Amino acid sequence: MADRTPTTPSRQSAARLPAAERRRQLLDAAIDVFGDRGFHSASMNEVADAAGVTKPVLYQHFPSKRELYRELLAAMGDRLRTEVAEAVAAADGPRSQVEQGFGAYFDWVARHQGGFQVIFAGETRRDAEFAAELARVETEMASAIASLIVVEGLDSERRRLLAYGIVGMAETTARHWVADHLDVDAGVLAAQVAELAWAGLRGLQPAAEPRSRR
Repeated sequence: MADRTPTTPSRQSAARLPAAERRRQLLDAAIDVFGDRGFHSASMNEVADAAGVTKPVLYQHFPSKRELYRELLAAMGDRLRTEVAEAVAAADGPRSQVEQGFGAYFDWVARHQGGFQVIFAGETRRDAEFAAELARVETEMASAIASLIVVEGLDSERRRLLAYGIVGMAETTARHWVADHLDVDAGVLAAQVAELAWAGLRGLQPAAEPRSRR
């Protein structure tokens, strides 16, 4: 009789999960893989190994690596936007909204560096389909921020344009913070960037003619 080798519990005998829960598990496992390796270098085998499932199980939920990455982008962007929106909604005034918003942003980055890398990595920007998803995240965040800019004489288009500047301030600062592995506390960094943004918002005036160069 042929020898029957016991199956590995972590993969072959893994407990069955409801489909929605399994998808969340697979997405969570994919965060670190794609965040560390990037879209092109990472493989579905690596994601399956990180999730403790077989590759056929992974393909049951995500038919391709591109579809998995696209959904991961959307999920991470939604989580970031939701946490920032909830923090701003709980604030009790304009300055607190700025402080709480930046605080939530940098706290999320500190807890989800892999997710941040997935959203804002260069590979995401170089792929048209992925870049469109990134643009959606940035646009929704800018639209939310624009509604908080209350300056008489500034129309909605100008407020939205300036809101992109605030989004860019947070994103660029966080990108260098993560990429350079700087030993700076998330709360301290958030407070400093919030102070910088608030100083600009507080002094914001309707557009005026530029001063002549001397």
